Amino acid sequence: MIKTGVYGGSFDPIHVGHIALARQLLRSTPLDEIWFVVSPQNPFKINDNLLADEKRLQMIQIALHNEKGLIASDYEFHLEKPSYTWKTLRALRKDFPDRDFALIIGADNWLAFDRWGHPDEIIAEHEIFVYPRKNYPIDERKLPQSVHFIDAKLYPVSSTDIRKKVKEGKPIQGLVPDSIADLVRKYYQ
Repeated sequence: MIKTGVYGGSFDPIHVGHIALARQLLRSTPLDEIWFVVSPQNPFKINDNLLADEKRLQMIQIALHNEKGLIASDYEFHLEKPSYTWKTLRALRKDFPDRDFALIIGADNWLAFDRWGHPDEIIAEHEIFVYPRKNYPIDERKLPQSVHFIDAKLYPVSSTDIRKKVKEGKPIQGLVPDSIADLVRKYYQ
């Protein structure tokens, strides 16, 4: 069975931190691959003014083109909105019975996990890999058996900062993959 990590997010835009973290997770966990699942509408970000789904997906596809084991996914584009993780995971299990899906989330999301839809079902049905986020401490001793804290490097890059820099005409070199830098500047001006 293929062990697939589900790394969901707005990716508005994808940046070098997202990719570096995913590479590190492939090396330090039993995951065979990681799907970057582009969320068309996160229920916690209903009022966010996201770039069009297809443009965010396009940038991820280009950014991950030569990344072994990292895959761009539009899976949630075909599901009911907003995108609830429990619904996505249920649908993935049904559509891909040859895969064992694990969830990848940041410590900030883990600390709010009890507010997610059907958190107990997710914990019971899937492994969860939690990566560190600055100012969101995790007590590993209190994690359920299926939840693993991954001592990954912190990547001080944010999509919000990248969008702000583009609007201000500041350089974004080193923050996004070179392959998408021109698109990021074009889409977020």
